[in-house]
Amino acid sequence: MNKTGGRGRFAPSPTGPLHFGSLVAAVGSFLDARRSGGEWLLRMEDLDRPRCRDSAADDILRTLEAFGFEWDGEVIWQSRRGSVYSDALERLRDTGRVFACACTRRELADSGLAPDGALVYPGTCRLGLPPGKAPRADRLLVAQTRIVVEDAVQGRLVQNLAEEVGDFVLLRADGLFAYQLAVVVDDGDQGITRIVRGADLLGSTPRQILLQQLLDLPTPGYAHLPVVADAAGEKLSKQTRAAPLDPARPIPSLLSALRFLGQAPPAELAKADLTGVWRWAIEHWQLARVPRRRQLQWPS
Repeated sequence: MNKTGGRGRFAPSPTGPLHFGSLVAAVGSFLDARRSGGEWLLRMEDLDRPRCRDSAADDILRTLEAFGFEWDGEVIWQSRRGSVYSDALERLRDTGRVFACACTRRELADSGLAPDGALVYPGTCRLGLPPGKAPRADRLLVAQTRIVVEDAVQGRLVQNLAEEVGDFVLLRADGLFAYQLAVVVDDGDQGITRIVRGADLLGSTPRQILLQQLLDLPTPGYAHLPVVADAAGEKLSKQTRAAPLDPARPIPSLLSALRFLGQAPPAELAKADLTGVWRWAIEHWQLARVPRRRQLQWPS
């Protein structure tokens, strides 16, 4: 295949097996890349080592292979890229926008909530640590920063980071690099040109765009897919004990994912083999048909 259409990626966290919500994100990002003749990369976001398991990563790779996914190049592992994130943090320090923070989560408990449920930082340590306090985390000073996201599925998002998010963490109190920093550095290093992922991450995108700007990295295009929810309206996830995908029966799940994404596969495709399903899906993929709305129950 002539890979001329840019680069997409799928970046699961190996904290458990893939479920239907994971499959929707993988299918959407894969088809978006392949339909344009582009590359599709795979990254294991295993930065949070206490929560991640090597066995889960192996299971994810086997499941993706059983479902017929083919990725380009080697798998990238965040847990092996600490020095790269450290270098990026030092570059941000050089801008004068990074400061040490002594606040505990309990001390911030009365703060407002950001769109993704995180606490809005009130600026407690911006001008220096309070007397007798030791630094716990590093934060980025966002000031009055207005970020506009033009999302290919969800439309325009405008966010004032100072008011809606506050100064956000780059290096956590436990010594781990924050997701926002790691994902921006990884996408930049891998040359990702379009990020297709779940709409639960839409609220993180303005922070990532700001970091891209500060690190002189290009901003990819974004397309945030509708989130799969269970019957109670909760996002389908490992935390809600979502059922794992069955590697022995990939075609029914793939067809359900295509329907969820608005692609309307014909009934006769259920009789096709895995190669035939993917051939049809790539030829007929239309991002414009993906619904914005969150579905309230995942298909069986």
